[in-house]
Amino acid sequence: MAITTLNLRGLNRSDTASSGQVVTATSAVAMDFQAAAAGGKVGQVLSAIKTDTQTTTTASYADVTGLTLAITPSATSSKILWSIGVTGNGGDQLWCKITYGDNSELTTTAIADARGSRERSMTGTLGGANSPATTSGAFQGLDSPNTTDATTYKVRFRGVASQTSYLGRAVTDTDNSSYGSNICTLTVMEILA
Repeated sequence: MAITTLNLRGLNRSDTASSGQVVTATSAVAMDFQAAAAGGKVGQVLSAIKTDTQTTTTASYADVTGLTLAITPSATSSKILWSIGVTGNGGDQLWCKITYGDNSELTTTAIADARGSRERSMTGTLGGANSPATTSGAFQGLDSPNTTDATTYKVRFRGVASQTSYLGRAVTDTDNSSYGSNICTLTVMEILA
């Protein structure tokens, strides 16, 4: 690889760079400090991992314990990149989705279009009472909260009334190496504009 010699005569020894500036060439013999591009940088990252199991026996969505994160954007122009990983199975059905908002009015994001009476969710599975298998899914999306207030992201799940649905394990959970224990995750990142 060839070595290029730079002529820095355009910069004085007393010149100083401000935070976030880089040295750029402005001509063949001069260089100046210019503001570095800030867009697309990660401002902050929050992450949660659920290592235990959880069950539900209702058809109403419930919060997944431990997979709730509140992130406070530094600017209204920031985007929030979220990603989740879920695994589980249902005695009949298991549905999962991510929501954001406050505790009084959760807004659903990243779910399928309405199609008749079908359940609208991010991921779902039909289970079986004797199934040793788990179903896993990993998803990510980008939100524009347009606020500098804390925004709460939650992973939620539901099953069917009178049937038990599980996160982190299969319906059948025999204690041998044919059956597993799995994790679920939630990560949120602020992407600066």
